[in-house]
Amino acid sequence: MPNVKLLFNHKLVGADFKKNKAWFERRDEGVRQDHAQNPTQGKEAPHASSEIEVAFDFMVGADGAHSAVRYHLMKFTRMSYQQEYIDTLWCEFHMDPSATKDFQISPNHLHIWPGGEFMFIAIPSLDKSFTSTLFLPAKIFAELDKDPSSLVDFFNKNFPGIAGKLIPEAELQKQYKENPHLPLISIKCAPYHYGSSAVILGDSAHAMVPFYGQGMNAGLEDVRTLFEHLDANSDDASGRAAALDGYSEQRAPDAAAINDLALRNYQEMRSDVTSPVYRLRKWIEEKMNVYLPSAGFATQYSRVSFGNMRYSEVEKLAQKQGNILLAGMGGFVAMLIPAMAYGSWAIWRWNRVSHASKISVKGIAGLGGITERIGRVFT
Repeated sequence: MPNVKLLFNHKLVGADFKKNKAWFERRDEGVRQDHAQNPTQGKEAPHASSEIEVAFDFMVGADGAHSAVRYHLMKFTRMSYQQEYIDTLWCEFHMDPSATKDFQISPNHLHIWPGGEFMFIAIPSLDKSFTSTLFLPAKIFAELDKDPSSLVDFFNKNFPGIAGKLIPEAELQKQYKENPHLPLISIKCAPYHYGSSAVILGDSAHAMVPFYGQGMNAGLEDVRTLFEHLDANSDDASGRAAALDGYSEQRAPDAAAINDLALRNYQEMRSDVTSPVYRLRKWIEEKMNVYLPSAGFATQYSRVSFGNMRYSEVEKLAQKQGNILLAGMGGFVAMLIPAMAYGSWAIWRWNRVSHASKISVKGIAGLGGITERIGRVFT
């Protein structure tokens, strides 16, 4: 678009959201600082930099989890802020296509190797390879780092079918060594704006762990929601301030909800999927969604991934639906236990009666023999 100008090598170092001014450190490409003033001990001299001041009407901060806009915004608004690193690191692996240039495993599924405390996943790519990720507690990464030769045995024990089959052992070890082991951060904050001057969205407002695959989707949904509020208000400063108020009020609880859902989904992926009770619940939800849609049942995942329902509403519906299913299953168990008890009592009673009948028949037969003998004596 002709009114858009892209500037690279500019780092936000300060902002005044009352005066609507920002300061950027500009790295000047092609201009080197003097070697005599900045000895580099044989290394290439750093680029020169300078600070520039920029006046703005409205700043949109979409600068990631470690957002500079959010940092400076905190100086002007009473922002609640929560940051958490979960005790899990991740390392990426690449699974090549097969020898026939096809997918090695089904491309129509998300493949999960659950390990209780950890997991390995594989997601299909357009070139018929798979992007795979290992999620492990930091302490287990540290143990593998101390003894890299144990990596293949670890995979064979916990993720069978990968080492030597889907990924060659040497390639597995190489990728583990060369690819970084990165942390996972979860960030919640509110509000997302100050007056009519600035707003944050995407990871700047709500960085989340990747286990729901909603990070980018949530950021794009921020844009849609923000524009809905901007379009519903006037174009002047007061209208924009009202729009940003509405955006923060609506979006903050939704972002907090998807952050929580993403954290809980890690538990489901690495552990719960092995539970018969969990699988039964998912099966019931899916079948009711297909065969009894009027009941309004659907899996939480389908609501999150394939619709525009607010994340906070999805969370409430999932909890309500879960309570109904648990109550139904509890009622079934409650009915089943007395039925089993009655059945057990009936079987026990039948055995007693049957046993007593045999005793009575034998007793009568024995009594008849005694009578016959007595009769013969008297005769």
